[in-house]
Amino acid sequence: MDPFATRALGATGVALCRLGLGGAPLGELFAKIPEAAAGATVEAAYEAGIRYFDTAPWYGHGLSEHRMGHVLRQKPRESVLLSTKVGRVYRAPRDLAQFDGSPWAGGLPFELRFDYDYDGIMRSYEDSLQRLGLPRVDLLLIHDLDLQYHGGEEGLEARFAELEHGGWHALSELKASGLIKGIGAGINRLGLIPRFLDRLEVDFFLVAMPYTLLDQEPLETEFPACQERNVGIVIGSPYASGVLATGAGADAKYNYGPVPPALGDKVRRI
Repeated sequence: MDPFATRALGATGVALCRLGLGGAPLGELFAKIPEAAAGATVEAAYEAGIRYFDTAPWYGHGLSEHRMGHVLRQKPRESVLLSTKVGRVYRAPRDLAQFDGSPWAGGLPFELRFDYDYDGIMRSYEDSLQRLGLPRVDLLLIHDLDLQYHGGEEGLEARFAELEHGGWHALSELKASGLIKGIGAGINRLGLIPRFLDRLEVDFFLVAMPYTLLDQEPLETEFPACQERNVGIVIGSPYASGVLATGAGADAKYNYGPVPPALGDKVRRI
């Protein structure tokens, strides 16, 4: 497979190269990264031929967008496709001494609030452009609308309602005006893809977990409905947070945490 060949992303009219660069590590997910090394990583990806880059405000509380934008804004804009995400709005902490930047090992000292309403989506979008130093992005994703971030089913339903009655109008306006080419949703758990398909006309999903060599259940249970509706799929965590790149050593990560013993055995067999 040619990693630099392009493939259509659903009905968006966007053709993504098969291999992209995800920006979560640039936000210092597991370890602090020197500024020069972060920039060199993005530069090396571009020089190797990668033309799709994904980031988010959540990654290092803004740091990933700053770092990715610093390199990409020096490239011809039409030479790259860039996606970022909405759903969190940031501000400077009122008490810096009490600021907790977890789960990031580093990142920037800004605190978040979730906001999927019209104004929150627009604020998140505009803030991202400023952090990136770019006047537009190509794709915009609804980020982390799932149970783990919103206090269970009741909280999640309230956030979905907020999106449906407010934020979706903002995303639709951005797309209709040509400011973005497609609307996506980031997926961390099984069960969310059908929920989105039933309620919103998303163009694609970025599936962070679970679809890797270790877990292919969505291929049978959830992806067929996407194929029927020509909804695109981007695989956002092909190395399962690292273990499929490093092997199942003592410091390996799976789903952002330690590798369960049974899974480590499966990795060794692969």
